[in-house]
This record gives sequence, C-alpha cells and structure tokens, in this order.
Amino acid sequence: MAEVQLPTYDIVIFGASGFTGKYVVREALKFLNTQNSPLKTLALAGRNPSKLTQTLKWANPSYPTDIPLITADTSDPLSLFRMASQAKLVLNCVGPFRLYGEPVVNACVEAGCDYLDICGEPEFMERMEAGYHEKSVEKGSLVVSACGFDSVPAEFGFMFNSRQFVSPAVPNRVEAYLSLESDKTIVGNFGTFESAVLGVANADKLAALRRSRPKRSRPLIPGPGPVKGSTIENQKELGLWAVKLPSADAIVVRRTLAALTDNPAGLQGVNEDPKQAEKRAAFWATVKPAHFGVKIATKKLVGVLGFILVGISIGLLGSFSFGRWLLLKFPSVFSFGGFRKTGPTEEEVASATFKMWFVGAGFSDASLASRGNAPDTEIITRVMGPEIGYLTTPIILIQCALVVLKHRQDLPKGGVYPPGIVFGPTDLQDRLQENGISFDLISEK
Repeated sequence: MAEVQLPTYDIVIFGASGFTGKYVVREALKFLNTQNSPLKTLALAGRNPSKLTQTLKWANPSYPTDIPLITADTSDPLSLFRMASQAKLVLNCVGPFRLYGEPVVNACVEAGCDYLDICGEPEFMERMEAGYHEKSVEKGSLVVSACGFDSVPAEFGFMFNSRQFVSPAVPNRVEAYLSLESDKTIVGNFGTFESAVLGVANADKLAALRRSRPKRSRPLIPGPGPVKGSTIENQKELGLWAVKLPSADAIVVRRTLAALTDNPAGLQGVNEDPKQAEKRAAFWATVKPAHFGVKIATKKLVGVLGFILVGISIGLLGSFSFGRWLLLKFPSVFSFGGFRKTGPTEEEVASATFKMWFVGAGFSDASLASRGNAPDTEIITRVMGPEIGYLTTPIILIQCALVVLKHRQDLPKGGVYPPGIVFGPTDLQDRLQENGISFDLISEK
C-alpha cells in the first residue's frame, strides 16, 4: 500500500490553545495570506481539537475556521513526529520547557524541520544545545529558543547600544534596566512563575551541565572587568531603583557573544549569495562585545523591595519539595499578586507596557582602555513596547518566524543557537519597529 503523503504547512503553532499560544495565533493570523507575507499556510496543534477551535474563534471571530488542526501531545512522540513532518517551522508555546520541551525539539530535529520557542529557561536551552546541536546541523533543523520577551529585546537592545559606539569608540559594559508599567495591576504568566520555581529546584543540574562541557570562548572586552555593585541601585539618570534580575537574558547574550568570538563574520547561510555574506560580515563588524547585566527597575524603592521579597520566597521555598508545592499551589500569595494561575485579564494585558533602558559605558578611543583609564563615554538607548508576555512575545515570535520563512537561505543550515547570532544581520529589528517595539537612541555623552 502506498504511503499517505501528509500536507506540509509553513508554520505549525504547538500549544496554540495555551495562555500565550492563543495570543500567538492571533498575531499569526494578521500575516496569513497578506501582501508580501511569506506565511501562506498555517496549522494549529495541541492535545484537544475542540480547544484549538475555540482558540481560533477567540483570536479572530470573523476568520474562516478552515485552518487545519493537528492533534499532538508531548507524551506521545509519534504524534509529535507526525506534527513536525507536516511543518516547515514549528513554534513551540508549551512550557515549562524543562518538563515538556525536549520531546518537541527531538521530533523537529528528527523530521528536519525548523523550531522556534519562547523559552526563558537557561538549563533547557543549554541542554538542547549540548544534546542536539550536531544532529540538528546534520538534519538541517534550525533550533532557536528565547524568541520572545526572553530574550530578543535584551539581545537586540544590547546590539543596538553596542553599535552606537562608532570606531574608535568601544563599549566596556552595558547595563539593562527593565521597567514594567501599567495603570492597572501587572500580572505575570503562571508558566513563567513555574519555570522560575523549577529553575531554583534544578540549579545544580545547570551547574553540572556547564562543568561537563568545554568552556565557551570569551570575547576580548577592552577595559576593566565588571564590578560587583550594591544589591539595590538608585539609577538617578533614569529616575529608577533597580535590583539584579535573575533572567535568561544575560546568559543568552553571552552565548551570542561566544558564538561571535568563534565566528567573527557571523554564521554562514545555507545558500546565501556573496552579496549577503558581505552584508552579514559588515553587520557583525559593528557589534562590539561588552559585559552585560540586567536589572528589574521601578520608580519607587518600595517596588524594588517587593521584587526582592518575591525572589527570596522563590529562592527559599523552591529548594525543597513541600516549598515548591506551596509556591505552585498559591502563586498569588507568594508573589504578592504578581502571578496568578488564571493569568491577567484582557484589560490588564492591554494597559501594560515595558521600557528596557540600556546604559552603555565605554571609551571614546579604544587605546584609552589599555592605559587603565576609567570609561569616559556613556550611551543610553531604549527598547519599548506593549505588555511583555502576551503582546510583545507573540509579536517577536511571529516576526522571527516570518524571517525564517522569507530568508531561510541566508540562515544557518541547522544547529541550536540563541536568537541574536541567527537573526542579528536580518531585518528583524526593522520588523519589530514596524510592529510596535521601538528602538531609540536617548543620549550620548
């Protein structure tokens, strides 16, 4: 009997009926079969077809409900392989990725399709790199995590700031300050909270993984190393109080800088022409390495104290099983209302925005760095946009997906990478700017 040939779709959104997934569907529909869009065919995938249908109606009530639905479950590897075999590109919205991500990556690599996700979990990302990079290169499967708020604004914000240091100027360090704003309550995704709790519980696994692998290349950064400052910072120029944010952003930026150290002209496209290769090399020549850190910031000191209390509660309770049960059973209590299982309301999502300030300190001339001078140049840039989890993340994920579809020949054949090293030389920043995420130069002195 002849084998049945399954249809192939440009994009399959896996976990389409989840909290974030339904917003990703809504964003994707804006670009389906529109002028100049490479997205011509779309399918939704998940465990429950009726919930997928409800998602489609929620995302766009007037849209015809003839978009194909694929039943797939992380506990059923065959269903995942069947899904991946029908996709040019899978967008994975099912987290925590530590628990549910690897079977999807495995299916995509085996099927040879491309994979993007919205993960912000360092241990998962680095484990996928360790376990799947070589095979994904062989199979021609491009695997890119952190294609959401973690960590594209951080990566592209860092690169945007770094590129303002025009030769002979060089940066030494870039500090990012994330400020969340709303005239209503700011409520985070429960999945993000669960990922943070599980991250604390499995911190030893990440440390063991890093010990077991060869050390990454370290870029040569002019000037002094990073200085450990006070726990709470008063950033007077921005009018903000800030504390270190233990997110994936700094780790992802460091991974891109390590890849750039090994590949100073960037990653070769699978079928790029010489003109594109020249453009790619020219772009990366303008990106200069620097020490990078991220802080969560607010206009009032009491807000920073709240962040610290949440961090302490997750750090203490997340280290033993009963504590984790309490955290995940009562997230609103232990996050002081910052996270809840039901997620934010439509009104809370619509009213929220973010600003991410990048304060770059460096030298007006690279020769000054080698003489033991203190940085004499400061450049402040800003990335800003709508609510981070349900609006900005879908915008970023879909624009990354459209870049993959339209410029696949200019991207690496395959491999497991952070977004910066893959999308840096593309038009992703311009696309984000056109879709409500702005990049601005604020001051230079």
